[in-house]
Amino acid sequence: MTLWICETCAVEHADTAEPPERCDICSDDRQWVPPTGQRWTTHDALRGTRRATLTPLEPGLHRLVLSPEVGIGQQTLLVATDAGLVVWEPPGYADAEVLAMVRDLADPLGGVAAVTASHPHLVGAAVTWSRALGAPYLVNRADVRWVRRPDEVIGTWHDVEQVAPGATLVQTGGHFPGSAVLHWTGHDGAGVLLVGDTIAVKPDRRWVSFMRSYVHDVPLRERLVRQVVGRVGAYDYDRLYGAFGVDVDAGARAVVEASAERYVGWLTDAVRDPDEVDLAW
Repeated sequence: MTLWICETCAVEHADTAEPPERCDICSDDRQWVPPTGQRWTTHDALRGTRRATLTPLEPGLHRLVLSPEVGIGQQTLLVATDAGLVVWEPPGYADAEVLAMVRDLADPLGGVAAVTASHPHLVGAAVTWSRALGAPYLVNRADVRWVRRPDEVIGTWHDVEQVAPGATLVQTGGHFPGSAVLHWTGHDGAGVLLVGDTIAVKPDRRWVSFMRSYVHDVPLRERLVRQVVGRVGAYDYDRLYGAFGVDVDAGARAVVEASAERYVGWLTDAVRDPDEVDLAW
């Protein structure tokens, strides 16, 4: 089969004789198509071109990083549970070596419980991963229209879904209507959020952000920011792991709540630059 992969977002598309005219995900106002135009690749073309590194982050949690990155470059998080491994944000790349690394983690746990992601930008080659690992690929019901490769392995969920003991998908909305986080109890019970782009960790790790479009700097409305914070606020969490290797190692709840207040303050003009000059002269 020729499964087309968008070079910009690395989302896998359905088998067709010719590549699609466009990637609808990248043509949406949250993403982008390069000035050079839509470009496609395939699993065959990519095979053997990437190296994978598996790094333990804490007991029961690993990060899988491809070099060089593919598409948007999300870093896959692998959560160990009593019912198997949860694969979060799979890349748009899958070769025998990378899949074997994941199976080595999963086999002692009884296999892979689920493949899933925070939102449509970071699903990569989720169906290929799902089929190779023998696990369902879970898509939020509100975002089903963005599925580019329909398949029987796809299952839908909404609101809250426990995918394995201690691992729960929570729909927050915001970036997409079906945007989600994965709440994990963590090795110490303090609580962990895997957030993708739903809550974006900033480089200094003291702040996070919430956007409709990170590419085009389009903010979220106050209503949606408060919705995201309220949804995750129903869960205990002390640590937060982002999609691109930047994490909050402790005190994550305080970081999220303070960031939301700062963000909303600038949206509503409740916060102002102390050096701002009134130019209405």
